[in-house]
Amino acid sequence: MTRVNEASANAIAQWWRTSITDMTPGVIRMRGYAIQDLIGNISFPAMIWLMLRGELPSPGQADLLGAALVAAVDHGPQAPAIAIARMAITCGVGINNAMASAINVLGDIHGGAGQQAMELYSAIEARCEAGADHESAADAEIVERLEARRLVEGFGHRFHELDPRAPRLLELVEAARRQGLVQGRFARIGVAVEKALLRHKGHVLPMNIDGATAVVYSELGFPPELGRGLFILSRSVGALAHTWEQMQQGDRIKGPAPPALGYLYEGPAPRALTKVP
Repeated sequence: MTRVNEASANAIAQWWRTSITDMTPGVIRMRGYAIQDLIGNISFPAMIWLMLRGELPSPGQADLLGAALVAAVDHGPQAPAIAIARMAITCGVGINNAMASAINVLGDIHGGAGQQAMELYSAIEARCEAGADHESAADAEIVERLEARRLVEGFGHRFHELDPRAPRLLELVEAARRQGLVQGRFARIGVAVEKALLRHKGHVLPMNIDGATAVVYSELGFPPELGRGLFILSRSVGALAHTWEQMQQGDRIKGPAPPALGYLYEGPAPRALTKVP
C-alpha cells in the first residue's frame, strides 16, 4: 500500500477549501454552528443567509428575505421553466431531472432579470456616490441604456398592467426602513427608475417582481450574482410543486401544445426523390 506523506496529505486537504461546513464523524457545523443547534431554532431564510453571508441575520432581515423568496415562487404553468419541468416529468424522468430541466433554462432572458435589475441599481448608486441625486442618476443611466437599445429589466410586465407582488414587497421594504433594518436607498432608486422611464418612453412601466426583489436583495446587501441564485432557489419550489402535480395527473409524453393544434411548417412543399445523389 502506498503511504501518503505529510506534504501530500496537506496538499490533498488544501485542494478543496471551505469556510462553510465543518464535518467530521458525529459532527456537522455550518459556519461554526452545530447543526443540531440550528435545527428548530432558525428559519429556512435565516439558514440561507447564514450559508451565503457567514453570520446569522436579525429576525427582521430573515423575514424580509423570506418575503422576497415567497413572492417569486411561481408564475403559473405557462412560464417556460415550469412548462419544461412538467413536460420533462411526462417523459418518465425523476423529480430531480424535471427540476433540473427547469433550473437549466433560467438564464439571462428567463430568470436573469432580477440580477440585471440589481446591476442597474448598483450603477445608479455609483452615480449617487459620485454626487448625483437619485433622480438625475437614474435619468442618466436610463438615457444611456435606451440610446444603446438595452432592455431595462425589472419594469413592465407582459401579463400584468400592475404586478401585484411589487407594491407589497415595497411596503415591506419601507416597514423595514422605519425599523432601521435597511436604508431604503435602493427603493428610492427603483422609484426613480420608474419616473425616468415615464419621462423617456412616454408611458408608465411599473416595477415588476424582478425589480422589486432586486430592491429587497440590494437593500439586504446581496451582490447581483446572488440575486439570480436566490430567484432560482425560490422558483425551484414552484418547479417542484408543478412537477409533483403533473406526476399525479399521470399523463405521458406531453408536448408544449395539444397535438391537434399542430404547428407551422415553413419548409419546402412535398417533392419526390427522383435520383439519389
